[in-house]
Amino acid sequence: MSQGSRSTPRIVNKKARFNFEILEKVEAGIALTGSEVKSLRAGQASLDEAFAVIRNREIFLRQCNISPYPQAGYAQHEPTRERKLLMKRREIGKWQDKVTLRGLTLIPLVLYFNDRGLVKVQIGLARGKTHGDKRSDMKKRDHQREMERAMRRGR
Repeated sequence: MSQGSRSTPRIVNKKARFNFEILEKVEAGIALTGSEVKSLRAGQASLDEAFAVIRNREIFLRQCNISPYPQAGYAQHEPTRERKLLMKRREIGKWQDKVTLRGLTLIPLVLYFNDRGLVKVQIGLARGKTHGDKRSDMKKRDHQREMERAMRRGR
């Protein structure tokens, strides 16, 4: 069975776009163990509480929950361990300036397998939304739904 015929899961952080305003995005690799990759292929992960930190010119993903793989045996991984993200140092430096100077946050948006079968993480540079921002977004979304319904009824 070829790699392309199999459906690979995309783990999406559903809360990210609701709680944060995404300013920029970048794709990064992630250093994983074998049992973590197997768990991801089975779709057993969550990015809901996850965030990224920059330390010593390296970037790490924290609180990303990848469930233990049952068949791993002695080679089991810790579900919420800190995982290193693979990015160029120049890119990390640019993002570190933005995080420290502007008080922004690094949030993982999507965890997926690329065409070559490698695990990638889409990281977003984000600013937290206020309660009012969230309310206005919900109003816009409801208004858009109503317009679409009216358009369908009008046909």
